[in-house]
Amino acid sequence: MFVNAFLIAIKEIRRNILRSILTTLGIVIGVASVIAMVMIGDGTTANVQQSISKLGTNMLILRVGQERRGKPRSDNSARPFKEEDIKAIKNQILNIKAVAAENSSSVNTIYSNKSYTTAVIGTDNDYFIIKDWKLKSGREFDESELNFGQTSCILGTTIVKQLFENEDPIGSKIRLKSFGCTVVGVLESKGAAAFGRDQDEIIIVPLKMFQRKIQGNKDISSILISINGSKNIEKAKKDITLLMQERRGIKVGEDNNFYIRDMEELLSTMTSTTKMFTYLLGSIAAISLLVGGIGIMNIMLVSVTERTREIGIRLAIGAMESEVLLQFLVESIVLSTLGGIIGIILGLLIGYAGVNLMELPFILNIQIILIAFVFSTLIGVIFGYFPARKAARLNPIDALRYE
Repeated sequence: MFVNAFLIAIKEIRRNILRSILTTLGIVIGVASVIAMVMIGDGTTANVQQSISKLGTNMLILRVGQERRGKPRSDNSARPFKEEDIKAIKNQILNIKAVAAENSSSVNTIYSNKSYTTAVIGTDNDYFIIKDWKLKSGREFDESELNFGQTSCILGTTIVKQLFENEDPIGSKIRLKSFGCTVVGVLESKGAAAFGRDQDEIIIVPLKMFQRKIQGNKDISSILISINGSKNIEKAKKDITLLMQERRGIKVGEDNNFYIRDMEELLSTMTSTTKMFTYLLGSIAAISLLVGGIGIMNIMLVSVTERTREIGIRLAIGAMESEVLLQFLVESIVLSTLGGIIGIILGLLIGYAGVNLMELPFILNIQIILIAFVFSTLIGVIFGYFPARKAARLNPIDALRYE
């Protein structure tokens, strides 16, 4: 019985091919939109995760200021960190892999007749461990450069492209503000980080040199800390908090004038935000599925009206109500399922083109494809049932008299 109903449905769809195409268009657009939006959203989430992982592994950021309800707040009254704080963290906190200061400033850089304004970071060699930076060429800072603040620097690849083009920068002297600086190394490229920031647009110099030549004091604005093993991060945060409270004279009950940010916490927050955005886009796109379902119901009602005499003849010669109901229900399901399949193919094509255009990772979400397919089939069942029931309950005598 089901096979016969399916064959009749196919025959009716082919007989009114243009109307059938227009009927399924709403389902096609709805399914394609949902799949494309979810693919782009998943790609964005993966891109955020990759970008944050590039910033450093198992990293804590210790900064001056206060944090209220998870948001940092500047506190000009709080004194900055000192090098002694870094030494204390290294010597007194367990499971520490590396600790480095991070002072930064935007500086105009000049080489030959070219200039470029970029971020200059004052730090030491532990910074490369924490940030997982590798050298493409040259070397890290030696002890004399770190201890005496000699004017040497390591460049990101964007700076090399902007100032040197095809020239080897190692050994060359560039000008930072009003003083010269010898290039001793070039970093490997990391590309864009979260929100499109170029991580290769950077110059790294020894901390003492930065403090003396650029900053003008011995203050440290933030400290980066890399922990051995993610399982030790929470304990390290507590231990560092207690150590800093002691060193900064913060009494019990007083607010801290520093805060610690965890990269895992940042990753979790940004991932949940992008996923919520993905669900929002998918939900908006799913509305067109509802519109498509209404379109199917409308066309099926028209079809019942057009085929009233046919239904009457079938009922008069002994067809059961359940058979008529099944015939129209199968026709509705075939239309919606066909639209779902076309929508899936179209959605994958649009999603693939979208992630490539935006340079996002391609994430194939099988679950959302199955959900979209099942949902499109259910649309046919739900919105096809009322017209099918109407057809099955027609009075055969009235149907035969219908003109």
